[in-house]
Amino acid sequence: MADILVSKYNDNPVVACYIDDRLEHLSVLHDSDRGDVYLCRVENIVKNISAAFVRYGDGNTGYVPFKSILSSNVCNRKIVSPDEIRQGDEVILQVETEAQKLKQAKLTSYISVSGKYSVITLGKKGLGVSLKLTSNVRDELSSELKETYQELSKNKKSELFGQSFGVILRTEILDLLNSGVSKEELLDLVYSDMSCNLKDLSTILKNGRTRTSSSCLYKQENDTLDSHITKAKNFLTLQGIEDVNVINESVVYSIKTDIEKLMHRKIWLKSGAFLIIEQLESFNAIDVNTGKAISGKKDIIKKVNEEAALEIMRQIRLRNLTGMILIDFINMKDKDAVEDLCNYVRSLCRKEAVHTQFIDITGLGIVELTRNKNDKSLKEILENHNNTVDNMIDE
Repeated sequence: MADILVSKYNDNPVVACYIDDRLEHLSVLHDSDRGDVYLCRVENIVKNISAAFVRYGDGNTGYVPFKSILSSNVCNRKIVSPDEIRQGDEVILQVETEAQKLKQAKLTSYISVSGKYSVITLGKKGLGVSLKLTSNVRDELSSELKETYQELSKNKKSELFGQSFGVILRTEILDLLNSGVSKEELLDLVYSDMSCNLKDLSTILKNGRTRTSSSCLYKQENDTLDSHITKAKNFLTLQGIEDVNVINESVVYSIKTDIEKLMHRKIWLKSGAFLIIEQLESFNAIDVNTGKAISGKKDIIKKVNEEAALEIMRQIRLRNLTGMILIDFINMKDKDAVEDLCNYVRSLCRKEAVHTQFIDITGLGIVELTRNKNDKSLKEILENHNNTVDNMIDE
């Protein structure tokens, strides 16, 4: 049984997935400039970190690494190399990572424009397909659309001021495949989507040469209720669930209580063990403790670690923890048991919609994961709207 619940938390619209009455996916609609494109003015050059600091929008500041600057995006003069960038230059940049706490926003010239079925990225090359699709589907789509991509690359390069572009085909193509459209219709729809994205990208580059500094050239419209419902459906599809109900509000689900639990740093497990989750500035730390788990049971440590691994992946997903994640499981002396745990964590990572990678287990037994940055964490999104919740609560 699976439901997609559309509700609100402290006036913030939320979309949640419940599987067997348990919260498994959560997204919150919120104001964001991630993905927006601006004509930025270079304010300062810091060569020892190979980056330029820029001003954009309504007095916002951020930084762009030299390696993320394309010469085609410098509007006030011609440059050959990013190293030639200087104070006062005007550059078309996209917000890649929003400002967070002490960190300024990170921007890039590798502008991405998303359609329903494809994502076009300036300065990249090649045709790729979402890894969430099966290998057979990926191979077939790559083969069918290879010539289309090459034709578009040849014809559109001049409109992109000499720059190449790369294409990623999105998971939403599954909807087309499942709807039973013919191969010709599918190719036409994807081609049309790619062409629209290229037109938008071309318009951005042209407008950047006529607008005033700090102007917004493109507003990413990806934070809509429909887009969040689509993400929820895609998550359930990855879990092998196709038949879902979309409901507005419900007394069956206590969404407010479930979200407030995600603000706590201590999470109890059914076994009596518990987790401690710390969101730090540069990484996230998760500690597994035996707590009230009965030590006399056979293989209790292994079972607790496996239970903890499953709950940890759920917490990472719901809290939207990204970047470096360090997990201190309960120590196990049996090397085979340690390897089994690592393989189990790897299998859980592969099921996640946001790319999550098992990196290693250190000599001290710390499991290292990385998770792609896709948005602010739940804590960061709600901290300005949820001041009554104490993040230090342990119960």
